[in-house]
Amino acid sequence: QVQLVESGGGLVQAGVSLRLSCAAAGLTFGDAAMGWFRQAPGKEREFVATIAQSGNTYYPDSVKARFTISRDDARNTVYLQLNSLKPEDTAIYYCAATKPLMPASTSHFAYPYWGQGTQVTVSP
Repeated sequence: QVQLVESGGGLVQAGVSLRLSCAAAGLTFGDAAMGWFRQAPGKEREFVATIAQSGNTYYPDSVKARFTISRDDARNTVYLQLNSLKPEDTAIYYCAATKPLMPASTSHFAYPYWGQGTQVTVSP
């Protein structure tokens, strides 16, 4: 059974940084592409970042200069560094994993495994 557990969210002021972590179990972590998505109240789930098995990364333009995804295969953990946070970054942040050897994707449909989410709230 695949389990993904996010941590690191919180209530912060605009301009500061946070690092989110997602610990994975029940899968061969190095074989999975990992993604981060977020969902704000009343909005659809939004792609934030993805990292392939090779370490290649991809971001939407809205976060490219501020967010960094990384992975530590020895620790079965994926990270999301959030810098220069803005109030519009307020959302629940979810990590997700693909099935083994499947490619990284910007689409949430590509990820069958999801964590429970961690809340990030950015005050002005």
